[in-house]
Amino acid sequence: MSSTVSPLAPKNVPDMPVIAGVRLATAEAGIRYKNRTDVLLAIMDKGTAVAGVFTKSKCPSAPVEWCRARLKGGKARALVVNSGNANAFTGKTGRGSTALTAKIAAKAVGCSEGEIFLASTGVIGEPLDATKFDGVLGRLAETAEAGDYLAAAKAIMTTDTFPKVATATVKLGKAKVTINGMAKGAGMIAPDMATMLSFIFTDAPIAPAALQALLKAGVEDTFNAVTIDGDTSTSDTLLAFATGAAAEHGAPKISRASDPRLKAFTKAFNQVLANLSEQVARDGEGARKLVEITVEGAKTKASARKIAMSIANSPLVKTAIAGEDANWGRVVMAVGKAGEPADRDKLSISFNGIRVAKSGARDPSYDEAQVSEAMKAPEIAIKVSLGLGKGRDRVLTCDLTKEYVAINGDYRS
Repeated sequence: MSSTVSPLAPKNVPDMPVIAGVRLATAEAGIRYKNRTDVLLAIMDKGTAVAGVFTKSKCPSAPVEWCRARLKGGKARALVVNSGNANAFTGKTGRGSTALTAKIAAKAVGCSEGEIFLASTGVIGEPLDATKFDGVLGRLAETAEAGDYLAAAKAIMTTDTFPKVATATVKLGKAKVTINGMAKGAGMIAPDMATMLSFIFTDAPIAPAALQALLKAGVEDTFNAVTIDGDTSTSDTLLAFATGAAAEHGAPKISRASDPRLKAFTKAFNQVLANLSEQVARDGEGARKLVEITVEGAKTKASARKIAMSIANSPLVKTAIAGEDANWGRVVMAVGKAGEPADRDKLSISFNGIRVAKSGARDPSYDEAQVSEAMKAPEIAIKVSLGLGKGRDRVLTCDLTKEYVAINGDYRS
């Protein structure tokens, strides 16, 4: 966790309302860090529905495997998250740590171990001493309150420079329902369902299957459209919890994601996901520029996504942006290597609304001074027009600076 906040951090932090049926508490367990909280316990009321999406890495962490196995039950009573140690690539010892953590948490909360969900973030390959949770989770269960999401977000940070929270309130039927979310992530970020740790809570009465469908669809153009460095974590976890408490105030019980009454809720839910995923991009390790890449005129949306990701993950493009250089040649390179349909002589490129290349060559009206001034902005928009079809997509990334190398060069030390 850095003491220097990213210059791209949001200027305002939202007031996070209480969500009925959710209580939070944090503590210092000494997992890796000193003099800071590193454990979060969230307790949910009985009957809370749960949904989740996880990393597609073939080397997933022990907590990811634990959650996948318990997700089929559809119900959750507690979430335990620790920072400092990812409990990944820890073999049989890692699986034992998750089992012991769940046992301690279940006893503290008073539920079955199958209703406990776990997430860990931090160093890969070092055993997690789950005995450090003994006693800590018991105290947290006694002191948990319906509230402080900002403190909860701080407890799960690693190289993040600021806690990431978002909220939305919307009508479901005649009742008001709330959606709160938190996320952590700054490095080892590349889309693959879902690129970090993130947790969403709502009081809406939504069945597990409907919540799962909603979450799976929602990540595609939010968390799965963000990349910092092209590296997918072993620990990526996005869990959503619906307590159903708003049913007492007239909110209808939703069993299908296609239910027309869910339309406004779905929009608000996706807005929370989009807000959090953008904050992850804004907190990219060493980032000084937020970069939006739009590809249009592709054969399909999927093709536009692949090309946009090729640009976003290019170290040459990202370092050029860090140097405030509108180097369209590097963008052309990234388009060409993507393996998707592209016609060099139809290609047009713009930086922050200024077209620099047209029809496969430098734009006749190109003005170096004008473009150089535009590249000084903290937010850079790159648009690529392929001229081949109607496919369009957008992804977020950041620049690549010397600080990224410094952060990751001594991450374990």
